[in-house]
Amino acid sequence: MNIVNKLTVRQLKENKRRTLVTIIGVIISVMMVTMVPTFVVSVMDLMLRQTITTTGEWHVLYKDVNPSQLKAIDADEDTHTIGVSRDRGYALIEEGDNANKPYLHIREYNEQGFKQFPIELSSGQLPQADNEIVISEEIATNAKVVYKIGDTITLDIGERIRTGARDAPALKQEDPLVTDKGERAETIEHTEAKSYKVVGIIKRPTWESAEAPGYSIFSYVDEGTLGANDIVNAAVVLNKVKSSLFTHAEDLANQNNIGSESIDFNYSLLKRYGLAISDKLNRTILSLSLVITGIIIVGSVSLIYNAFAISVSERSRHLGMLSSVGATARQKRNSVFFEGMVIGLISIPIGIILGVVVIGITFLFINPMIRQGIFGITEELAITITPGSILIACAVSILTIFLSTYLPARKASRISAIDAIRQTNDVKLTNKTVKTSKLVSKIFGMEADIGLKNLKRNKRRYQATVFSLVISIVLFLSMSYFTDNIQKTIELPPDKNYDIQVSKFGMENLDDRVINSIANLDDITEWNVTKNFGLFSWVDEDVIANEYHDLAKDDPSLLKEGKYRYFISFHVLDDKNLQNYAKSVGADYKQLIDAENLSAIVVDKLSYNNAAANKIVAKKAIHAKVDQSLDIVDIDWETGKETPVNKIKIAALTGQLPMGVEQAEASYGNLNMIISEQVMDQLESRENVQLWLNLKSTDPMATQQEIEEMKESNLIINNGLKDRQENEQLILLISVLGYGFILLITLVSIANIFNTISTSISLRKREFAMLKSVGMTPKGFNKMINYESIFYGIKSLLYGLPISIGVIYLIYKALMTSFQFEFTLPWISIIYVIMAVFIMVSTTMLYASSKVKKENIIDALKQESI
Repeated sequence: MNIVNKLTVRQLKENKRRTLVTIIGVIISVMMVTMVPTFVVSVMDLMLRQTITTTGEWHVLYKDVNPSQLKAIDADEDTHTIGVSRDRGYALIEEGDNANKPYLHIREYNEQGFKQFPIELSSGQLPQADNEIVISEEIATNAKVVYKIGDTITLDIGERIRTGARDAPALKQEDPLVTDKGERAETIEHTEAKSYKVVGIIKRPTWESAEAPGYSIFSYVDEGTLGANDIVNAAVVLNKVKSSLFTHAEDLANQNNIGSESIDFNYSLLKRYGLAISDKLNRTILSLSLVITGIIIVGSVSLIYNAFAISVSERSRHLGMLSSVGATARQKRNSVFFEGMVIGLISIPIGIILGVVVIGITFLFINPMIRQGIFGITEELAITITPGSILIACAVSILTIFLSTYLPARKASRISAIDAIRQTNDVKLTNKTVKTSKLVSKIFGMEADIGLKNLKRNKRRYQATVFSLVISIVLFLSMSYFTDNIQKTIELPPDKNYDIQVSKFGMENLDDRVINSIANLDDITEWNVTKNFGLFSWVDEDVIANEYHDLAKDDPSLLKEGKYRYFISFHVLDDKNLQNYAKSVGADYKQLIDAENLSAIVVDKLSYNNAAANKIVAKKAIHAKVDQSLDIVDIDWETGKETPVNKIKIAALTGQLPMGVEQAEASYGNLNMIISEQVMDQLESRENVQLWLNLKSTDPMATQQEIEEMKESNLIINNGLKDRQENEQLILLISVLGYGFILLITLVSIANIFNTISTSISLRKREFAMLKSVGMTPKGFNKMINYESIFYGIKSLLYGLPISIGVIYLIYKALMTSFQFEFTLPWISIIYVIMAVFIMVSTTMLYASSKVKKENIIDALKQESI
């Protein structure tokens, strides 16, 4: 180690506080940079394992292939393993207790197939011969038919055929039971008797939907014994997943006379490898990780740059003395780089370790929720560390430290001996430099005028502090906006806001006995009844949705006498639920139940997937105003005759939907209105109203099973849980990632501001001692510090808020490539930032100045450095 580097290490040791603050800042920076790739890799690994659990581990599926084609697929160089399967068909369950699920569905796998597909044994073993089966434990719990291991059962296996449609294709497991007025409207045809020995009991397969008409049971198929005319499915696991697999699969199929319609890809799994970048999950996590990494680098460079800039300022006399005894510009520059290297060697390993530890602690909090099944995830988050993620963390951290030290190093190399010893670089005064307005002194007093002159005189330190504050403001607001809006995009279009929805076939409605029986089930946490019917209204052009003009041009029936036709879906809530809903949206409940002057709450927001523009759009469905009235009419589609029904006033406009009410159909000209029973009686006959029972449950699957066991006829049970699970998972992960990093960015900002301001105050010890020596009182000194804090805050907000708004708008424009919703400023976050800036600056300056107050005036006047 040369003498210059030794002196640099000595400087670091002598300025322990500044060195420690810098090291802590770099550690936080490295920790965050480590957490980004580690979190992303861990989440992607979780989603990969979860997808395999749900869909099985296969990449390409070749359907209906014969043994020679199967052999060619197996011989392909890209094939790793093949899971062979075939569906044998359906058999009626003798004395089954669930009319909505009357079948056994028999599927056969080879040994590899049982490994590739998620079949979980509860007891026994997997089949090893074609006369052995494993059965789902749900057959006993749901159908009330008990089979035991060792039992032999004989089944008449055939195809499901719709009644009266013998030439139609056979129905599959994904096709729900065909019914007519509540009765089964399908039969089992082309049956063949087959005896099986039960060798195991399995848990219900995760891929078996709640609406599947058959309970899954599995047998064995030996691909070596297949006849020339036997047909099976080949689920291929590839040696390496790459983008060329799609074209390669098609080429392989063409070479072996396999039709293109017989090729299927496991897109759910392939997108976890990043091959479907249009997938919302991959796009969200990728974009979020890139934005967060960029924000971290900017914040870290600001923090570390200020630390090194202040270090060079403090060491300017020392560097000048080195220059006077022969130190070259290169040696002085390298001394700053060496300082960065020393801090990096200490900080980077600690930061990487802490980053992994923090991720681990975060997962410890999330995994208990996963175990409870709250988010529909069966796999748990596990820390996944790859060499690539660690290399990324190290490379970004080294780049950050280099960028932070580059300018201070250049400045150090240019310090001349005379200027450094005289210290004329940092403070260059002219009358114009320190000139202040006389109004400042008159309005705020002498202390404010002195404080402002101090800031002007120490311009570079003042600018460094303001820059730190501006960066902190921009980082916090942009990150907060990005996280909130990523969540908004995930929730567009909205999911079903219930767990279970129950109704009856046709226009028959649930009676009170059935409703009360279902609502009193143990797992039900919330329920309501909604009724709905539809009517029409002709509205003026100035209130229709902007996009509706184009639809009306293509369909003349939508326009009549300068007015546009809207289809109104009326949704009726009972008094209790309507009162709660009205309160939540700011409507007057009494106005809504007035049968003389009809009123409704209008859901005026619409979000839908615009396939043509490849965007998810959130827009106004109608530009109406509160207290505006609409004429409601009924239209007979056969005769075209219109019948006036009544007028209805808009009591409130909202985008919030009550439980059980789904968004209006995704096109303009459709509108949801929420009304009371009293208003319904004035608009429509109760005989034409469809009733829905909407439920929220702690265990929706168990609730569905209990409802099915009630043996009520003609029930339609819609399970909305699965429609929401992926979005809930995304929102959870995005929230943890986004708000976790907001917290860490806040810590970086606090460290940055504290380091900059406290060091600046420490460097002004002689200045403060001089003011005290000429008569400034402690009260006056405090006032001066307070005014300086206010000037810091105002100046940083004047720069930070406009820049933040610009960055936020850029983020908004980036999101608009895939989504479309109105731009709004995050006012609550802005208010928090304004408060936080003044609190942080005032607290830091008061803390730093309290240290200065304890200094002896004589000692401080003689002191040359901190």
